[in-house]
Amino acid sequence: MQEFVVFTGIVLKSEPIGEYDRRVVLLTKERGKISAFARGSRRPGNRLMAPTNPFSFGQFRLFAGRSSYNLSEAEISNYFEALRDDFIGAYYGMYFLEICDYYTRENNDETGMLKLLYQSLRALSSARFEDRLVRCVFELKAIMLNGEFPGVSGSDLLGESAAYTVTYIMNTPAEKLFSFDVKPQVLEELGHFCRKICQRTFDKEFKSLEILENIE
Repeated sequence: MQEFVVFTGIVLKSEPIGEYDRRVVLLTKERGKISAFARGSRRPGNRLMAPTNPFSFGQFRLFAGRSSYNLSEAEISNYFEALRDDFIGAYYGMYFLEICDYYTRENNDETGMLKLLYQSLRALSSARFEDRLVRCVFELKAIMLNGEFPGVSGSDLLGESAAYTVTYIMNTPAEKLFSFDVKPQVLEELGHFCRKICQRTFDKEFKSLEILENIE
């Protein structure tokens, strides 16, 4: 008899396998990053077609096969549908998914990254926050959570407001991160600071970021 497990998580990546199947990568609260096969999910009308799209957040019922998980059912609580109608916002979201895929590992405690991703996608879906600010917050907090943030030095030339914002991001949990706005000048300083930090930290190129930079 097959034993099922239920994970709470979000789809980071989905790719076609064969004629009708998909392989999905999930960031989960219980097991960190895992991959699973969704049999028949590319067939029209299949109940797993929508839940296996990127950004889908909810509960996923899986059973263990010989070498991988297989997705049986999914109960999605948030598809982040607003991003599907926002071309730029969607690419920011895909960039966040790529960073999570880059950073997270199986059987690690990735609760912090999952919370950060969820709250960042909510902020992207809201007209209240500028996409560039959400990006800065996500990048800095992701790097901080993974212990690679070098801190602020005198050579970074951050003004008082920008330096305060960086400190706030460092010390605030994900659930309360998106509760502020900044002036355009401060956002410019943050953006420049984030670009420098990311260039020092990430050793790969992100496809979604390349597209964003060509658009903006």
